[in-house]
Amino acid sequence: MADAWPGIFYHLFFVFLLATLKAKVHANLTHSYGIITRTEQKQRHKNGCSYFEGRWVYDDSYPLYSSWNCPFLRGGFDCQRNGRPDKKYLKYRWQPSACNLPRFDGRDFLERYRRKKIMLVGDSLSNNMWLSLACMLHFAVPDSNYTISQKGLLSTFFLQEYETSVIWLKNGFLVDLVHDKIGKILKLDSISTGHQWLGVDMLIFNTYHWWIHTGKSQTWDYFQVGRKIVKQMDRMEALKIALTTWAKWVDSNIDFSKTKVFFQGVAAVHVE
Repeated sequence: MADAWPGIFYHLFFVFLLATLKAKVHANLTHSYGIITRTEQKQRHKNGCSYFEGRWVYDDSYPLYSSWNCPFLRGGFDCQRNGRPDKKYLKYRWQPSACNLPRFDGRDFLERYRRKKIMLVGDSLSNNMWLSLACMLHFAVPDSNYTISQKGLLSTFFLQEYETSVIWLKNGFLVDLVHDKIGKILKLDSISTGHQWLGVDMLIFNTYHWWIHTGKSQTWDYFQVGRKIVKQMDRMEALKIALTTWAKWVDSNIDFSKTKVFFQGVAAVHVE
């Protein structure tokens, strides 16, 4: 059973993320790989409140939904059904140091994102967040008709009443992983599938966990930059090159007046 950070726990991340959106705060990606710098954090704190400085506090009014009542939360992402004995981890929320975050309101969120598309691109962390947001929205409007569809690596939760789509696109590296006669090559300076990221209103990316895999769990055979192909290189240097490629692609292809972009980097490990 995967019991590291359960899907239901990620409602805490979305309370933080979506309340941040409600306050019209979003990351400036230009040459910063989507990461908000310490200088920007301090400036935001000076201007009012930094949502990135605070602590987790116990709140008995949480969680925002029950995994038992979410019809599409199954498998290793549901720790309660898998027998986790404690429940206190469900009761924590993020408390900024200098202000309060508004509580997540699913109906208000759906009104704001009526006829909008939200896409999460990444590994199982993105899958967790996709499931958790879908569960929160389903709990907020339990009588609304919805569909869950899957096409290849693309999974979509669609609320018909609001015409709102929440999409997860499985992509553990963001850059290209191609199959060649010599094996699987991770092309650190190439993104050929970025067209899948276009035409949505919010993009939330993540990558990290797959980069540190070794042995049988490693999903590539070679790294490539330009025409140079190598068997081994420093993993963090490879990740840096890949994120630079990704950031340049985002800067060149995304219209920030129409699409908000976030980057969530490090995923918790999975423990068997």
